[in-house]
Amino acid sequence: MPRPTAAQLAYGSCTVIFSTLAMLLLSQTSSGLGVAVIALAALALGLLVALTVPVPGVRAERAPAEPVAEEERVPTTL
Repeated sequence: MPRPTAAQLAYGSCTVIFSTLAMLLLSQTSSGLGVAVIALAALALGLLVALTVPVPGVRAERAPAEPVAEEERVPTTL
């Protein structure tokens, strides 16, 4: 499995932090079970975001162009 890029780590971490804060503030829960559920949901959301960040792909190497024969060249006129 390839290592995550810096962008994936940053987006996933920010998602976990901000979604946890938002859900805790909106739900106004005070029970330990509620906080645990919110934390797990935020971790799952952060993982989803981190995995869906586009990863720069490895570009395929182009094959070297074959030399063109002299008679195949198009003459240029000025």
